[in-house]
Amino acid sequence: MELIRTVLLVHEYYQQPGGEDEAFAAESGLLEDRGHRVLRYVDHNDRIKDIGSLSLVRDTIWSSRAYRELRELVRTEKPQVVHFHNTFPLISPAAYYAAKTEGVPVVQTLHNYRLFCTNAYFFRDGHVCEDCLGKTPPWPGVLHSCYRGSRAASGTVAAMLTTHRALQTWTKMVDTYIVLTNFARQKFIQGGLPAQKVKVKPHFVGPDPGLGEGRGGYALFVGRLSPEKGVDTLLSAWEYIGGELCLKIVGDGPLTPRVTEVARRVSGVEWLGQQPLEEVYRLMGGAHFLVFPSELYETFGRVSIEAFAKGTPVVASRIGAIAELVDHHRTGLHFNPGDPKDLAARVEWILRHPLELARMRREARTEFEAKYTAERNYQMLRRIYETVAAGRN
Repeated sequence: MELIRTVLLVHEYYQQPGGEDEAFAAESGLLEDRGHRVLRYVDHNDRIKDIGSLSLVRDTIWSSRAYRELRELVRTEKPQVVHFHNTFPLISPAAYYAAKTEGVPVVQTLHNYRLFCTNAYFFRDGHVCEDCLGKTPPWPGVLHSCYRGSRAASGTVAAMLTTHRALQTWTKMVDTYIVLTNFARQKFIQGGLPAQKVKVKPHFVGPDPGLGEGRGGYALFVGRLSPEKGVDTLLSAWEYIGGELCLKIVGDGPLTPRVTEVARRVSGVEWLGQQPLEEVYRLMGGAHFLVFPSELYETFGRVSIEAFAKGTPVVASRIGAIAELVDHHRTGLHFNPGDPKDLAARVEWILRHPLELARMRREARTEFEAKYTAERNYQMLRRIYETVAAGRN
């Protein structure tokens, strides 16, 4: 296979930092630390405020600017692979054509379900929704104003998706898609991506934060405080538990007022707000377990593998990718999504079974070492690059 020396990474940052931004930065560092020459082409969603509505529609479907700039960059710097993270909305799928026109293979990491869902999450009105999966155009997403609560904005997304399905962009202009779990892989194949082009490579944690001891006497939640993340289920479960185990909550979001109200009223519930990564790792290392109560199809669950790195088991909703990441009764426990009584029952089981909890701590750390280290991830990524550069899927 061809030795990969130069990689061009392409990414559009969000107005609010997200998992895609973190993955882009982590992958850049991963490659540079191992001697690769890493080029970057980046844009930022905050430019949207300076763009007129008609220009934004045009650029979302086809950005001549991004096409021109990327093609020139590829022609000048001659990368062996162009790896995309996010192109929505300002870079646009035109960027794929720029790379392919110059004869360079294209890799795209899929961090969400945008290709088949206008809001990218398969989630609407408090529940999982697959109404747009397999539909061209994805009209239910427009009807329900799924993107930013706007039919006009949803229509723009739908127009982009419909145009590029007609052009066969998703099947012809991308050589390999990287997805984060087998669950996500099956969803994308169901939506129409060629199975042979969809490869699984998870996120990683690096540098290794080190093993914790789990002696803090509390459970931990880390994430956005929003309905789809299962925050109401989490809080209701702790009302049932009644102070048996402290719950520390790290994060912020639209449900912050609800969290602070419950923290005042329910013994043992503590809201810590946003915390730096070092403090999050310290809290993870001291926790009995992490709770991941999400109620939507996560494409991954980075916080879960960070917990595994600390040797902390995860109590997770039995839904989507997170149910795949957490091995029931080995690296954690599953509970029924949206069911606070079932979550409370799992917590109480853990409190009654300290030996099993200790075993799950060991297994969680073993899982991290086997699947989610930086070196393991690099070897997977390098093989993907070498394969596409050699012209094979």
